Amino acid sequence: MTKLTRRSFGLFTGALGVTLALPTYLRSQDRPKVVVIGGGAGGATTARYIAKDSEGAVDVTLIEANPQYTTCFFSNLYLGGFRDFDSITHTYDKLASNYGISVVNGMADTVDREAKEVVMADGSRVPYDRLVIAPGIDLIWDSVPGYSEEAAEIMPHSWKAGPQTQLLKSKLDAIENGQQIIMVAPPNPYRCPPGPYERASMFAHVLKSKGFTDSKVIIIDPKPKFSKQGLFQEGWEKHYPGMVEWYGPDVHGGITGVDPAAGTVTTDLDTFKGALVNVIPAQKAGAIVAKAGLTDDSGFVPIDPYSMRSKADENIFVVGDATIAGDMPKSAFSANSQAKVAAMTIRGDLTDSKVFPAKYANTCWSLIEADDGVKVGAQYAPTDEKIASTTSFISQTGEDGSLRKATYEESIGWYAGITNDIFGD
Repeated sequence: MTKLTRRSFGLFTGALGVTLALPTYLRSQDRPKVVVIGGGAGGATTARYIAKDSEGAVDVTLIEANPQYTTCFFSNLYLGGFRDFDSITHTYDKLASNYGISVVNGMADTVDREAKEVVMADGSRVPYDRLVIAPGIDLIWDSVPGYSEEAAEIMPHSWKAGPQTQLLKSKLDAIENGQQIIMVAPPNPYRCPPGPYERASMFAHVLKSKGFTDSKVIIIDPKPKFSKQGLFQEGWEKHYPGMVEWYGPDVHGGITGVDPAAGTVTTDLDTFKGALVNVIPAQKAGAIVAKAGLTDDSGFVPIDPYSMRSKADENIFVVGDATIAGDMPKSAFSANSQAKVAAMTIRGDLTDSKVFPAKYANTCWSLIEADDGVKVGAQYAPTDEKIASTTSFISQTGEDGSLRKATYEESIGWYAGITNDIFGD
């Protein structure tokens, strides 16, 4: 196939079988080119801030396989019946029309780091001066014996939002009184630390709202403790007494497997059967960063915490769930925060604009019952880790200082704010 040059790719609109949203101003061969892979919280934010703050001085292309993005954050509220599916689904239309970002709906396969080109699944190539990769997570299917991509159609994970979320919702809505819901929680590290336990709360909310108080939600956890544990368990006892049971490894002895056909989860000490089984397996960075040689033995990407630049390649930045970001949790807010630092650094690289010291933040909302939620936030800054002789993010304000009760209305306002910051809505 003929290789796409900077000029030809900027004018190309159809032969790749992808949709290219042309910018509102003329593309120039002379402008430095930034390519962003992944249109989630990290990728879309990076693309928007580079385009917005450079005021057209940088040519920005966003490559995303899907024409729409369904947020994993707040998908639990869809399961609980608080939100509809459309409310957590967003397009890239305003990124294209308002900021001149070229949005390519296609699959990026790998990165030719020597040539500084993204290799698409169809073999075409997209050149870059700086590359941002925000691939999110991939699931390690066999981390739970008996689980697989095929098994996920029976025992949905819904840890990548979209059709899986809708499948889990349909199975939840089909539960009858007296039937059990079993959740297999993931080991650390994983996307959205409090997410499984907010989901268990939403499961219980649906059961309670139907009067199904003879049903139970049972969480089989490979971890001895989990995020916001005391607050979740207090909320479960208050709102769903006897309906939510959490079993750590000291109780179940270890998860030995699942049987999708039988609807069972087996541990060293017991077998649990559910009409609905939600399996959330272990996770690693999205495949493209491993193929590009950017991950380490952990399966995630080491980055320079002062810039979000890959430690393996100075021309590549990685943001979001795929990174090793020290104390920062893998969350949409973290990704949004990291993206702003990466965008600022890239503009400094390419336009000689001022680069300020990196600062990061995270805020996390978890709904337990209507108008009873928990908000956790922290500020982060890069520093030299003296003990390990490496660098990492260190929390400046720990969870205890940021923890407070939050209302549903507040959380909806937060969602509107962050999605506007990501997608320009």
